[in-house]
Amino acid sequence: MQDTHDTNNWWRGGVIYQIYPRSFMDSRGDGVGDLRGITEKLDYVASLNVDGIWLSPFFTSPMLDFGYDISDYCDVDPMFGTLDDFKTLLARAHQLGLKVMIDQVISHTSDQHPWFQESRQDRTNPKADWFVWADPKPDGTPPNNWLSIFGGPAWTFDSRRQQYYMHNFLTSQPDVNFHHPEARQAQLDNMRFWLDLGVDGFRLDTVNFYFHDPELRDNPPVPKGEAKTLGAPDTNPYTWQRHVYDLSRPENLDFLKDLRALMDEYPGTTTVGEIGDDNPLERMAEYTAGGDKLHMAYTFDLLNKPHSAQYLREVIERFQRLAGDAWPCWATSNHDVVRSATRWGDDEHAEAYPKIALAMLFSLRGSVCLYQGEELGLPEADVPFERIQDPYGKVLWPEFKGRDGCRTPMPWDNSAQAGFSSVEPWLPVAPRHRELAVSQQEDISSSTLNATRRLLAFRRRHAALFDGDLTLVDVGHDLLGFTRQHGDDTLLCVFNLTGHEQQTTLPVTVSADLDGHDFTYQRDDDRLTLPAYQAAFMRVG
Repeated sequence: MQDTHDTNNWWRGGVIYQIYPRSFMDSRGDGVGDLRGITEKLDYVASLNVDGIWLSPFFTSPMLDFGYDISDYCDVDPMFGTLDDFKTLLARAHQLGLKVMIDQVISHTSDQHPWFQESRQDRTNPKADWFVWADPKPDGTPPNNWLSIFGGPAWTFDSRRQQYYMHNFLTSQPDVNFHHPEARQAQLDNMRFWLDLGVDGFRLDTVNFYFHDPELRDNPPVPKGEAKTLGAPDTNPYTWQRHVYDLSRPENLDFLKDLRALMDEYPGTTTVGEIGDDNPLERMAEYTAGGDKLHMAYTFDLLNKPHSAQYLREVIERFQRLAGDAWPCWATSNHDVVRSATRWGDDEHAEAYPKIALAMLFSLRGSVCLYQGEELGLPEADVPFERIQDPYGKVLWPEFKGRDGCRTPMPWDNSAQAGFSSVEPWLPVAPRHRELAVSQQEDISSSTLNATRRLLAFRRRHAALFDGDLTLVDVGHDLLGFTRQHGDDTLLCVFNLTGHEQQTTLPVTVSADLDGHDFTYQRDDDRLTLPAYQAAFMRVG
């Protein structure tokens, strides 16, 4: 934890390590990761110099979407252990100085959730309106043209009610009707359960999906030549619509204020929302501004393929223009996208590129989510079709292979199952990952793992890096440069994410070079020379 931080604001500039429980560590020898396995490895996580962890869902679930289809919000799925196992994990994390954030998937439930089981019985039961039901059109077709991200219409017909129910994802993930006050309150009560247990915050899945247009108006098409949403692959018909009526509705702001009021009852807790939207940075700014809604949010702007210096400048500039007092959380990898070492670094140096990409990420203004294995420079795993588990991948194969390639087991050593399990895991271990395992990098000073540790220690030592203002500077087309300022301390950060040496004129007067990182550069009067995949950190003045 940064010494200069207000304890209640640990999240502001904090680095949060995302753990995908199924794939982190198997303590029971069944091929699936679990909570006890996570607890066993928390010392490793703490050694990275991160501030906290975010656990992807471990709640009771049929696992049709691997935990993002919840049938009991207040219990642990037996696959992952017990509620006592979670309490042990929480206590150990806190002993190590790590905060614990957990996923909250409240926009939809599993169709096995008791709420939906009751709701679908008829149109008059107490939970009849807790989900989004609508009559068919006169010809029996769905109420409108809304699409599911996972393919096909966002509507499934139920014979008992003779109505369609809405689902933004799988047919087994019905959308909760957030226009219903009791349903809204029930979800807030579920979150209070975990706050009372002592969790430090929530990652909010699809936080802009909670409300829908009550009039069920059709979405318009994306005009020809205009940018599509970043929330889905562009091969998916979902991206052909402007999502005006099925998400990011204005009513969501009032709910986020109710959520913030709940969080404020538990000082030191925080929220980070996932935003997939046609205008994600605008939504991020709107949802985190004012100090009365989300604490922070992340978008898919750095989780897609574009990554040139010019693109990164545009993302930063656009957010700064919109942000006001909004606070971002930046990520370049997570459980939903191709790993950044492949998505951005496929044509780059396999070892040098992940280090410079992480240095850039750790220097941005905002908080950071670091995905398990990203500190090892893991590339995307190639999962053969017969081993694909992700329903998303099965529907859109082969143009889109799903999300399994970033969800394969964490490699702890270079044994057959990479130290993850004693049996064949639920997803195969990538051979390349065994070569990059923790044990293979631990004792090599120049490894990506140890470079990550040093970079995060470097970030902690400089308040300007974790809580300073950011100002873009002109360092030429092929370099990314900005200053970070906190009080009287101003740092200049310049990044060469290319495989070629770059030179630039220093845009400000530099007084000293900073050490404690892994990068080399040459500074000669007002000229800076950056070799391929290198960064410069200098004090201004």
